[in-house]
Amino acid sequence: MPDIMPVTLRDEYVALEPLAIDHIQALEAAAADGELWNLWFTSVPPPGQMNTYVEKALAAQAEGRMQPFVIREASSGQIVGSTRFYDIEATVPRMAIGYTWYAVRWQKTHLNTCCKRLLLQYAFETVGAASVQFHTDGYNVDSQRAIARLGATQEGILRAHQKRPNGTVRDTVCFSILASEWDGVKRSLELRVERLTAPGSGAR
Repeated sequence: MPDIMPVTLRDEYVALEPLAIDHIQALEAAAADGELWNLWFTSVPPPGQMNTYVEKALAAQAEGRMQPFVIREASSGQIVGSTRFYDIEATVPRMAIGYTWYAVRWQKTHLNTCCKRLLLQYAFETVGAASVQFHTDGYNVDSQRAIARLGATQEGILRAHQKRPNGTVRDTVCFSILASEWDGVKRSLELRVERLTAPGSGAR
């Protein structure tokens, strides 16, 4: 399995760039669009804590446990959110995709599908992953629906699995896509991107 190294992934709609300290101010601006830190089932840091958020992600990257990205929308050039690989396990190999958030104006657009297509393609076609997993809060129904639309299969629920940022304990809903399923998922994602970005679709 190739090492998972910082890399930029891009298509005509979005670029996923390796997270860096220089991105802190732009990430703070993106998080402020909708005050995302008030969503208790997400991990978006409140004002003044983005620096710590980025430093922790970069420390995990240095340890080989995560590969974090910023999300840059192509037409505007603006950073509009963040995502990452985590729970990287080289011996299987496998990883999870998560810690994903977008400025409110880019939620429920084509961007999430574009980002997931880039990440999954890199995981399966470059890294050679056997599976890619997704984990989300049991109360985050929108996230569960979005993951299912990608073509992932729900595997189960880990009850009282981990603490939320507000200190409450969450159930974690687990999904996965296997390497043997990637070709079908890829075709579905490509069709979805075409539909979401077609003239008149409302995509930005």
